[in-house]
Amino acid sequence: MIHITRSVLACATLFFIFISSNAHAVDGAPVLSRIQKSGKLVVGTSGNIPLMSEKLMTGELVGFDIDIAKAMADTMGVNLELKSMPFDQLIPALEQGMVDIVLSNMTMTMDRNMRVAFAGPYFVSGKCLITKEQEIAQADNPEDLKEADAKIAVVKGTTSENFAKELLPLARRMPVENVDKGTNMVARGEANAFLTDFPICLSVMKRHPDSGFQSVVSLLTYEPIGIALPANDPLLMNLARNFIDRAENVGLMHGLSLKWFGQAKLSVISE
Repeated sequence: MIHITRSVLACATLFFIFISSNAHAVDGAPVLSRIQKSGKLVVGTSGNIPLMSEKLMTGELVGFDIDIAKAMADTMGVNLELKSMPFDQLIPALEQGMVDIVLSNMTMTMDRNMRVAFAGPYFVSGKCLITKEQEIAQADNPEDLKEADAKIAVVKGTTSENFAKELLPLARRMPVENVDKGTNMVARGEANAFLTDFPICLSVMKRHPDSGFQSVVSLLTYEPIGIALPANDPLLMNLARNFIDRAENVGLMHGLSLKWFGQAKLSVISE
């Protein structure tokens, strides 16, 4: 499997080298022109979403989204600069021109799409739960979670928080800063469950095999993940969409999925 994944990624890398271009953006593409003039693509990411965008002890950012950012910068023939910040600050940073695009497991919601543009989805996810309680682990739909005394941890500013607010109105929402804090609350019994996205659940289960955690693996929502883009640059938007199409067609997305999620991601998403 590792050999196959490396072969796919190697072929995809060669593909991106061949399509790199030195063309210059035309008038009406302010952000793309800025990228070309500076020679770098500035990508905003949270750095606290395991498997997608995560900061290591060394300070290096790694993950599925980070590899996509690297491939996109290579395709454009520019350097990559990553800026890590809290998730709820990413869209404001994009609107203010502090970053050129956002790659951070961001769901393409209507509210967000009224502020910024999106290319994608390049990944499809959904909600799942991390819990130590058997009753919650057996939940198949939101109705099974509507308990007045249920304490549900969620990362603030994410679709998980909105999901809990709208579909679990009787549950006590407990907003946290990041995944680790949500996971620790469940471990210490301070929350009945941690509601988050599937890749994060998978990461937590892999990292804590002896913790007693259980995960609701059925996807409770449809979460199309996309690249967030400035609303004032249609040429950059078109470029990002074409990048995703090409990456999917040459097998790059498939290779990166195997690298970061293994067969688990592919089998669960297809159910």
